[in-house]
Amino acid sequence: MNIGKTVFSQLMDFAPAYQFRRCVARYHGEYKVQAFSCWNQYLCMAFAQLTYRESLRDIEACLRSVPINLYHLGIRGTVARNTLAHANAVRDWCLYADFLQVLIQQARALYAGEELAVRLGQTVYALDSTTIDLCLALFPWAKFRRHKAAVKLHTLFDVRASVPTLVIITHGKIHDVRILDELVFEAGGLYVMDRGYLDFARLHRIQQAGAFFVTRAKKNFQCERLASQPVHKATGVQCDQTVRLRGFYSRHDYPDKLRRIRYRDVTSGRRLVFLTNNFVLPAEVIAAVYRYRWQVESFFKWIKQHLRIKAFYGTSENAVKTQIWIAISVYVLVAIIKKRLNVEYSLYTMPQILSVTLFQKTPISQVLSNVSPETEIHESHNQLILFN
Repeated sequence: MNIGKTVFSQLMDFAPAYQFRRCVARYHGEYKVQAFSCWNQYLCMAFAQLTYRESLRDIEACLRSVPINLYHLGIRGTVARNTLAHANAVRDWCLYADFLQVLIQQARALYAGEELAVRLGQTVYALDSTTIDLCLALFPWAKFRRHKAAVKLHTLFDVRASVPTLVIITHGKIHDVRILDELVFEAGGLYVMDRGYLDFARLHRIQQAGAFFVTRAKKNFQCERLASQPVHKATGVQCDQTVRLRGFYSRHDYPDKLRRIRYRDVTSGRRLVFLTNNFVLPAEVIAAVYRYRWQVESFFKWIKQHLRIKAFYGTSENAVKTQIWIAISVYVLVAIIKKRLNVEYSLYTMPQILSVTLFQKTPISQVLSNVSPETEIHESHNQLILFN
């Protein structure tokens, strides 16, 4: 039995402390700080995420109730609500965003050998966003509509690694398609997007970068058919065409050829039209690749259900972004532990196990292997139908 370290302390051992200190130094995060370090702040906020704390007062009461365990949790000094609130408000959220990138690189390296349901050589990315509603009276800086505030979480998701590779937090007014201007496209990468990102000038940037995209056409899409390829309608593919845009401005924005695939979903009977610049993959594979867009939807569902990103511990923009970055880093950290310890259980179950065992002094590998298969909780996939 491990008599020295709690489960929480063992979990935090997977976070590279040296890289964290480099992020702190890069943004002078501990300038004139005497007692409550950035690492202590991160530990408190990560603890709050894993144990579903409701407020700063809740965090303070919970940690102060076990003063003997604070040292074993890795937290030095007394945890005070005002101290934590001040740290969230004034310490630059960028240092936690940079630390998240460190964890993402580790996770992607660990999951690089994972197989996809569709055998593909290139990296597949799913791009989407989710809106987090806020109270306008408390968050006036995030005004979205006349009586509503919100922030948007734009995420580029690595399908193979099941982790976000890029997260951009914006006000709710920012349209999804504008995020394409912020991305640096990977040559050979395959980007899967819904119709909200259909902008031909921006899609042409993907083409010029040597990358590929898969998206859906809008109802008013107009094109000129240049050629048709034979298809097997039993696979659901109704037609596979090479087309050129018809409108003057559309053709000016995207002068190259496009591939148009009309697909009928056997389950729902819906007919969908895909657009892509990939002329190599079979048409049924293009349709199957679009399914991976739901992985980023599953990620949004997971973090909203299991992490504290809908109720915030502070009202300033810096506090909100700090909480979101730390929450996502906890997700990636759990994914790293799952791979390194070869845990069989899902990312849905692991936080639930950890939430009630953080104070135990048991090897974390034993904690995550003591659950019988009968207790594995499966989330509903009703909303994860291929097309809705």
